[in-house]
Amino acid sequence: MKPTLILGASPQPDRYAFLAAEMLKSYGHEVFAFGRRKGETGAGLPILINQSEVPDNQIDTITLYMNAEVQKSYYPWIFQLNPKRVIFNPGAENPELAKMLRERNIEPLEACTLVMLRSRIY
Repeated sequence: MKPTLILGASPQPDRYAFLAAEMLKSYGHEVFAFGRRKGETGAGLPILINQSEVPDNQIDTITLYMNAEVQKSYYPWIFQLNPKRVIFNPGAENPELAKMLRERNIEPLEACTLVMLRSRIY
């Protein structure tokens, strides 16, 4: 299973980030939910607000649920975590970050985490 960081987690059940947390857990992945406000996301996961709460060097995949402008403040942390891949969910596309990831041998994917899980290509 792939330890996954949801960047842009939400406590609102109608948000895709919330659904992704539920689905990732149901598929057996270890999930860390990170957002701007404390709360709880799908599958009862706490939303972390301090980067130090996410284990370094254990994240396989980061799945993004924030727009490109908001992502900029997270670039250094994303690079520090050094995941194998970063998924840009619809609305989170960011050519600048994708280029920077490729330069660091991190795979950028423009895809939908929910569709990838359902299709068994996650």
